[in-house]
Amino acid sequence: MTRDNSLQDAVRNDLRYLQLLADRFPTSAAASTEIINLEAILNLPKGTEHFLADVHGEYEAFDHVLKNASGAILRNIKQLFEDSMLSQEMAELATLVYYPKEVLERIHHEMREKDTKSWYKVTLHRLVKLCRRTSEKYTRSKVRKSLPEEYSYIIEELLHEKGDSPMKVAYTESIFETITSIGKADDFIVALCQTIKRLVIDHLHIVGDVYDRGPGAQHIMDTILNYHHVDIQWGNHDVLWMGAAAGNLACMANVIRIALRYANLDTIEDGYGINLLPLATFAMETYAEDPCSCFQPKLGDSENMPDSKSVYLISQMHKAISIIQFKLEYQIIKDHPEYKMDARNLLHKINWEDGTLDLTGTAPNGGYGHHPMKDMNFPTIDKNAPYALTEGEQLVVDRLKESFARSEKLHKHIRGLYSIGSMYLAMNGNLLFHASMPLNEDGTLKSVVVGENKYKGKALYDRIEELIREAYFGDSETETRKEACDYMWYLWCGPDSPLFDKSAMTTLERYFVDDKTTHNEVKGYYYKYRSEEATATMILAEFGLTGDNCHIINGHVPVKAKKGEKPLMAGGKLLVIDGGFSRAYQSTTGIAGYTLIFNSQGMQLVQHEPFSSKREAIENLDDIKSVTILTQTSSERIRVRDTNVGKELQEQINNLKKLLTAYHLGLIKERPYREVSLKLNMKKS
Repeated sequence: MTRDNSLQDAVRNDLRYLQLLADRFPTSAAASTEIINLEAILNLPKGTEHFLADVHGEYEAFDHVLKNASGAILRNIKQLFEDSMLSQEMAELATLVYYPKEVLERIHHEMREKDTKSWYKVTLHRLVKLCRRTSEKYTRSKVRKSLPEEYSYIIEELLHEKGDSPMKVAYTESIFETITSIGKADDFIVALCQTIKRLVIDHLHIVGDVYDRGPGAQHIMDTILNYHHVDIQWGNHDVLWMGAAAGNLACMANVIRIALRYANLDTIEDGYGINLLPLATFAMETYAEDPCSCFQPKLGDSENMPDSKSVYLISQMHKAISIIQFKLEYQIIKDHPEYKMDARNLLHKINWEDGTLDLTGTAPNGGYGHHPMKDMNFPTIDKNAPYALTEGEQLVVDRLKESFARSEKLHKHIRGLYSIGSMYLAMNGNLLFHASMPLNEDGTLKSVVVGENKYKGKALYDRIEELIREAYFGDSETETRKEACDYMWYLWCGPDSPLFDKSAMTTLERYFVDDKTTHNEVKGYYYKYRSEEATATMILAEFGLTGDNCHIINGHVPVKAKKGEKPLMAGGKLLVIDGGFSRAYQSTTGIAGYTLIFNSQGMQLVQHEPFSSKREAIENLDDIKSVTILTQTSSERIRVRDTNVGKELQEQINNLKKLLTAYHLGLIKERPYREVSLKLNMKKS
């Protein structure tokens, strides 16, 4: 009786909301049907989540891992066809799913027409069976919404016709025969392959760092923004680009310097149309007789190596933008004493007489002293005013600022990062953030100064996200926006930034000083304590996640697998999935990254070997060689009701039950559908 009374009280308190809900469900029958539907969905297996981090512009590898779902598609093929197909045939079917248009082109080139018809028949059967398997965990409605519009009816029919009777077999065969005879088999195969890839992964998580180093960040962004269900937790390289798009000059200089350091101008010039001609002209004139040996780009093993003249020009531009960067950063540091980064201003510490750099007091231990400089040719540095931009440098900066502001494609992608991105995500028991959680020496949460106040833990992340959004969307005329824009640069390299969390970014020392001890960037205490289960448990609880099945998922610091480092820490509560997706890291890590799959049966951490190329993958069936290095199986199958979405659906059910009570009590009158339809039509007119 008490329970009925409390429900009735809740109904009366929510009456205004329930009247709005009644517009969607105007009768008790409609509300009851929706309750039944939602209760059924709660008992479905949870959808598969796919986690990637630190893709750093490596578009081909990223695209391939996305297409093969970290091996999930091949695993499904093996489970279905292991007893009826050879390994070679299964590899061929997997490659067809990944790259249907390219494989079909090769099939037509290699096969006779008669053989092609036979291949169509077998392949269509296999693809429908595979598609049926990947759709099992979804409602028909969700599957229907995932189907390509032009073939949705036919695919839906095939998915739900299992051929149990001779008539059904004849029906299915007739569909295949007709598709082939009217010349639509290729289109239909492409549609099936796209559907399989769409259904095998329900949700994609990018745990930071889309940008820098590799040549295809713009293509990765296009793919991400067209993906069916995706989120991103911003990394330090992402925020650097976001800061550049927001108008921060030091962020712009860093973005260009990094591109030149890796001889990767594709994203800058071809992707976003940033005009580097003013910088190139200035660099050639200013450093005409300078070998710029300290600024030789890291070329790696790229197939499209620049020629020697291009390398020299890149080196000149690299030096020019680096000096400009150091000058621009000085101004931000001077304006913000709360950053406590004065030690990073080093140009005034150059001793012009003996060619040394005084690093006294810049190291965490207060040491370092004087060091010989590898380069002393600085025609744009005034000894008496070392941080002042020359007229030529100022012109370069002005042109770059204008070019970044006018790039439509850049701003489309940056707005996309804002719309799907955040500093962190707590979802389905997992806490995702790119890099670090600032900690004190004793392992407790560190209070960090942001503006005039201090924040720690979740509150720190929330405040930082507010500033990141203010930097891009705030009123450009206000001081608040300028403060936020400056903070974007701090997030890139500030010692208490949770996206960096090191003592210093020793860029200048790495260029000009041989002594590698001066290059040291001491990591924050998070990296000391992240291997301890108690620390992971404490951080998870800060974000409202408790229990044995909760995890922290990070990227940022590559796991050096060849040195014995492991991606699993804190008793299994913390996973680091940056293992070297970027080619620039692979000589250090020994692998090509980790990805994570989380489905209704548990978690699988997958380690990947370097990806050769798309061409090799198609011609030689050269899939990324991957091995599952961790499987955490759930004791019970994880259902939708156990997820964040399940909680939302349960809330909807609770509200619908209140609506039913309101109907039963006569607090809201049921309306025939005809009456509702007339009301809606009147609103439209």
